[in-house]
Parts: sequence; structure tokens; C-alpha cells
Amino acid sequence: MIRIEHLRKEYSNATPLKDVNATIADGDVISVIGPSGTGKSTLLRCINQLEKPTSGKVWFDDVEITNPSCNINEVRKKMGMVFQSFNLFGHRTIIENVMLPPMELLRKPKQDAYDEAMRLLRLVGLADKALNYPDELSGGQKQRIAIARTLAMDPEVILLDEPTSALDPTMVGEVQAVIRELTKTGKTMMIVTHEMAFAKAICNRVFYMDEGGIYEDGPPEQVFDNPLRENTRRFVRRLKVLTIDITGRNYDLYDSLSRIESYCNKNQIPAKQALRTQLAFEELAEQLVPALENPEIKVAIEYAEAAEQTTLTVHYNGPAFDVILHGDELATNVLRSTAKQIEYQRDEQADLPNRVLLTIRPTN
Repeated sequence: MIRIEHLRKEYSNATPLKDVNATIADGDVISVIGPSGTGKSTLLRCINQLEKPTSGKVWFDDVEITNPSCNINEVRKKMGMVFQSFNLFGHRTIIENVMLPPMELLRKPKQDAYDEAMRLLRLVGLADKALNYPDELSGGQKQRIAIARTLAMDPEVILLDEPTSALDPTMVGEVQAVIRELTKTGKTMMIVTHEMAFAKAICNRVFYMDEGGIYEDGPPEQVFDNPLRENTRRFVRRLKVLTIDITGRNYDLYDSLSRIESYCNKNQIPAKQALRTQLAFEELAEQLVPALENPEIKVAIEYAEAAEQTTLTVHYNGPAFDVILHGDELATNVLRSTAKQIEYQRDEQADLPNRVLLTIRPTN
């Protein structure tokens, strides 16, 4: 389907792609993940030639599309792209936005284009918005329309460049639901995403990008649970654990709560469990900071997807202080309501000798 050989892309101030090699089979659903700046979006744009590679070759159905003689517009009829921004025509209705590409590029008759557009709008759950204009829709609805417009060309390959990154967290789920359905159609798909739980759930392969190329390529069970290479292990570990350091009394509680909310959203932690996690952190911090002479607190929040379990491990300095036995009664009751298990330990040899481990109550 797609073959990439020694692909390189240089800019004046960076070289995100140094030597990319890959073969993408018909029907593959590939999640492209990695730290920011490692060339994930650049790779997609080079595949469909929105970016011209500095060197290397890309083959699509045995045609070298990096060859200057290749008619790239014909290739793009078979290779759809969904961007971070929706790129809808504001002066056209929703149905017109979906009908126009197949009518203009594939010369599809107007009635056929209309019938197919309505089918696709029903597929993405927005048939009732056919006569609306884009500025009357939410961000999530606009992205679903953008996906329907891409499908109207009946592409063999769909490239999605962070399709939920520009959306409010409340709208991410509706777009992800549409993409999940697309993965069942047998189309070849590549999805650049920072939503790791979503990536793991939908793909049969993962490209982890780092050091100028595809650093690790494997099934999701390998890359997310048992990565083979060191950089992948570090990346996955950072994804699974959120660390928050509190040094001093003037820490930013609201920033910390916002980071926890973002972590919970990215890991698709159930809403009630996420709320309990934030509440547990707030009550612990609000008890410990005033109680310690020079507060030094390290918090690690980890979500175990398989068990649907969230834990907070809190290390802190100072004399022995068990927040459950010696803390404020009201705050202690709140902690007991959020956690199904709370353990306190003290290790005199540790830099931060006090440790509290909370296991957050599950959703049910």
C-alpha cells in the first residue's frame, strides 16, 4: 500500500525526519505517537506531499509519488487528510461542504453526491445539520463534518493529524467515537494523536517517533505495555505517571488541579474517579503544606488501565505525620470518602521519609 524509503525532511532550523523507513499494509490502522517536535505531523504531510521531502522516496500502490512527474492530485483523490483545524467553507452549508469535493474532483453527479453526503452525515450523527453553516456548529461537530467530507471521496487511505487537539475536552469523545467506527471499515489509516488510551484502543500498529525517525514500530501491546527500546519506555512511563512537586507554601493549587484534570482526560479515567483524584490531592496538599515547616512534597498519580485503578503516592519531609491519624477531622473524612485504601509508612533512611499511598475508589 505505502512504502517509505530513507525519507528526510530538513528545515532551516531543524531536521524532524532524518531517515524514515516503513511499509504500511492495506488495512493497517497506525497510531503515530511521540514527544512534540519529533516529526509526527511532518511525516503525514510528506506522505501526501503537502510537504516536499528533502530526500527519500514514498511509494503508493507501486507508484513513486515523490517523483516530480507524478500527478499528485490524482494520488490525493485516494488519500484523504483530516487536519487539526477543520478547513470548512464558511459560506457553504454543511451538505455543500461534503458534496463539493466529489462533484468537482470526481465529477460525481449532483444527486449522487447529495445522496452519499447525506449517508455520511448520518454516519457521523449530523444529518440534522445538513442545512446549517459551519459557524453554527461546535468544534466537535465541525471535525465530524471534516471527516465526512474526507470520506465522501471514498479514499483508500485516511491520514488524521491530531484530529482532537483543537477541541474542548468535552468534545473529544464524540470525534473519537466516529474514528473508532471508521477503523472497522477496513480502510488504511494513520492517526497522529496525543490521546494514548484512544490510540491503544483503535490501532493494530504503533509508530513511536523519536531521534529523527520511527524509533519503535510494533503492536499496541508491545509499545504501550512492554516497549523494546529505552526512549519508548521513558515516554510511556511519563504518560502513565503524573508527578507534581510542591516546594514551599506558595504553590499553585489550581495549576496542579488543572494538570490532574488534563492527565485524567488523556488517560480516559472515568469522570467520578477523576473528580475523586483531584479532591484527594487537594485535601492532602491543604493538610500537609501548613503542617510542614519547609514543605517538600512529591506526588505521583498513576492510572492502571487494565484494573481501572488510580493511585496517589505522596512522599514528604518533616517528622512523622500520618494525615489520617493526626490530620484535620473534616479533611480526613473527605479522604476516606475518596479512597478505598489509605496507607501510611515512614522510612527514616529516605530523603522524604513520610509516604502516604491512596487507592482511589472505583467508579462503581
